[in-house]
Amino acid sequence: MDRIEKLCIEKNMRMTEQRRVIARVLSAAADHPDVEELHRRAHAIDPHISIATVYRTVRLFEEAGIIERHDFRDGRSRYEEVPDTHHDHLIDMKTGKVVEFVDEEIERLQQAIAARLGYRLVDHRLELYGVPVEK
Repeated sequence: MDRIEKLCIEKNMRMTEQRRVIARVLSAAADHPDVEELHRRAHAIDPHISIATVYRTVRLFEEAGIIERHDFRDGRSRYEEVPDTHHDHLIDMKTGKVVEFVDEEIERLQQAIAARLGYRLVDHRLELYGVPVEK
């Protein structure tokens, strides 16, 4: 049983076989797939899974705090499992590739900015958009 499926069971969600397939596809994803890509991958495993089922399941998982939705300015919502540890994203504007990274200097700077403005930072999301440097 994969991590997303375990989280669903812990949250007492009813797990149909189609939800299990979608949970496994999400857990196995090394990228940040959109619903259409999730449907393509799940449909390859179970041809009876409709796109509507994928949309409903993704919404259910998101509302339960199991997956996170990202809008990386490409007109489609993309998803990833809620991470155990914080990370930020760099989005390649040419290919759509998403690079996850952690930078302690950026983390310290964000804390310092919040403190300077009179706040205690409790959460943040950083998305950088770029194009590859021509060599």
